[in-house]
Amino acid sequence: MKTISFIFTILFLTSCQNGKKEYQNVGEQNTITSTFDPLEAKKLMETHCYLCHSPTADENQGRIAPPMVAIKARYIDREGYNKVEFIENVVAFVANPTEDKALMYGAVKKHGLMPKQVFPEGSVEKIATFMFDYQIEEPAWFKAHWEGHGNKNWTQSGKKLEKVEVVKTHADIGLDYALGTKKVLGKNLMEAIQQKGIMEALTFCNIQAIPLTDSMSTQFNANIKRVSDKNRNLNNKANAEELYYIAQFKKDLVDKKDIKPVALEKGDKIQFYYPIETNTMCLQCHGKQIKPEVQRQILKLYPKDLAVGYDENEVRGIWSISFKK
Repeated sequence: MKTISFIFTILFLTSCQNGKKEYQNVGEQNTITSTFDPLEAKKLMETHCYLCHSPTADENQGRIAPPMVAIKARYIDREGYNKVEFIENVVAFVANPTEDKALMYGAVKKHGLMPKQVFPEGSVEKIATFMFDYQIEEPAWFKAHWEGHGNKNWTQSGKKLEKVEVVKTHADIGLDYALGTKKVLGKNLMEAIQQKGIMEALTFCNIQAIPLTDSMSTQFNANIKRVSDKNRNLNNKANAEELYYIAQFKKDLVDKKDIKPVALEKGDKIQFYYPIETNTMCLQCHGKQIKPEVQRQILKLYPKDLAVGYDENEVRGIWSISFKK
């Protein structure tokens, strides 16, 4: 069976009613159905995928994974996956990314294998369905790039999603600030790892992480912090309220609840919280089995380090962001 790289546990299309599509989870004994809203699916893709699979990053500089449209082009337009096959294989790959499942050999060689991580229940299916049914954002360079690899007359398949004006809530705004900052930090961190290895990533975090976060605070006119109950940098130590929400997010993750951002009104300001979760890549510096040379460098840079001992898909801390209403 064909398999897929760089995206996202197994659904089949069962019915369409009133413009909403229903899916049935066939990977479990108990049938689970949920409605599909393309606007929700688009938001899920932007929230969970665009940090790495950016539609706006340059073709060669600052890119840490192929754009989502490249995945769609390879597996739908070139390999000829039908809808069921596409959803099925996207979900299977994300559940357990391995090189033997990947068809995008060049992308894996260039960017490395996608780290294993957990997505909110049902979100991967919705993202894959949206990618199949609708046209998604396409970098300006992609058409020439795709056709330059022997694929002729590139035209993206799918319907165009009608633009709908969305009124953002305080939680939406806070999430935009968190993900915008995460994107900048993640891009620079991945570049450091790819170019010079994990030791350079430690140097980056030690010297540049807080200044970069501060620069995003200035850009968004907000106070943006990353804090933890097991901090590495003393400047990232959580206060009492932050500790409460770290504990709450941990409980929600264990209970497999849909993690939602918290936005509290405090006078003329909003206090926003959202979890920072671990994946396989994080464990190189924050896991239970860290290479001795990396461990020595961590203790050299952070003598009072507490930020180790994590497994995949745990809450390592939270975004703590304050901004005016």
